[in-house]
Amino acid sequence: MKQILIVEDEAKLAQLEADYLHAAGFASTILGDGIEVVPWLGRHRADLVLLDLMLPGRDGLELCREIRAFSAVPIIMVTARIEEIDRLLGLELGADDYICKPFSPREVVARVKAVLRRQQPPAPASADAEHVLTLVPSCFRVRAGGRETELTVVEFELLQALYRQPGRILSRQQLMDLIYPDQRIVSDRTIDSHIKKLRKKLAELLPGTEVVHSVYGAGYRYEPPTG
Repeated sequence: MKQILIVEDEAKLAQLEADYLHAAGFASTILGDGIEVVPWLGRHRADLVLLDLMLPGRDGLELCREIRAFSAVPIIMVTARIEEIDRLLGLELGADDYICKPFSPREVVARVKAVLRRQQPPAPASADAEHVLTLVPSCFRVRAGGRETELTVVEFELLQALYRQPGRILSRQQLMDLIYPDQRIVSDRTIDSHIKKLRKKLAELLPGTEVVHSVYGAGYRYEPPTG
């Protein structure tokens, strides 16, 4: 049974999360003070940490940075701050995802399952192993054939959005909505610029192979490399 560490100082909310996670087949432990987190992780195993941003004792971002210094455990930041800088800072410090309050407990369960799925080891190597593309959310890198390259946050999120729905065309507007959920005003040319830089990095990783395709007048589509 996967063990989830819930770091949340609102007792009722923490218990609600624990109840829904238990119903979904997870075990959980609740900590209400940031000071307790690092010592607890030093003594116990956790498969994922639900980490609230605003905590007594220690700030969630500070904790995220400290945890990443000794552990690769998946971290989902939980925050009532909606400013983009907080979300990006959390991810740049090594968080794997974030959830904004208020939220549905079902969303928490869905995000936990999604992050844990991404942490599963890749399939055994095959004859086409050098063409298999693997995304590493914890450090915004993409790997193929024993090589890897680092992406910016936006480049990684664009690739991840396309990668999760292979063969499906996503319009520039759909991509903007996914990458900029705060509905900021962004030109569709901004997406084109990021895609151009992303393709250049992928071309260096997979020479002669194109995985992000332009669909004239429609948007972009991801096609897995076939070797």
